[in-house]
Amino acid sequence: MDFKELVKAARTCRRFEENQPLTMADLEWLTDCARMTPSARNAQELRFILVGPGETCRKLFSLTRWAGALKDWGGPHPGERPTAFIAVLVPENGKELVCYDTGIACQTIQLAATSRGWGCCIIQVFDHKAVPELLGAPDGMKIALVLGLGVAREKRALAPVPADGSLSYWRDEEGVHHVPKRPLNEIVIKRF
Repeated sequence: MDFKELVKAARTCRRFEENQPLTMADLEWLTDCARMTPSARNAQELRFILVGPGETCRKLFSLTRWAGALKDWGGPHPGERPTAFIAVLVPENGKELVCYDTGIACQTIQLAATSRGWGCCIIQVFDHKAVPELLGAPDGMKIALVLGLGVAREKRALAPVPADGSLSYWRDEEGVHHVPKRPLNEIVIKRF
């Protein structure tokens, strides 16, 4: 797949094929992809907790919140929930650049997942007290983001920004998840 097509396909996924779980080997492959990404000062401060299918995965799901813009949807229903998670940890006293490393690692995992037909949802809205307790986050580390993962069940598509200028995502009658994106000529403000 052409890289630009991969980027277009790598939309946030919120519905998964729960009957086709990812394996620990799949999670290790995704994390290994993130491990090889650039890191500020090559400090490599990120750490990861991998959660495969099972009771911990189900408990972790219950501590996350999904799709705030879809007010009439309560999140993935039974049968379409993620089958795995990767928690991304950063040092509590991490340097200011660690946030960039986190973004790079998460985007790499999302692109890698998409390359295999899997979906990824990068989640920041979770119980920031209960999740570290559940996963046994080590002292001195905090969970920055949690990535919900699984075989993608929903179709996602880019859409032009509507006339009213709203950037909110939506689902159509067929359940396709549409994400409006500004056109290139609107975001490039100068050329030299």
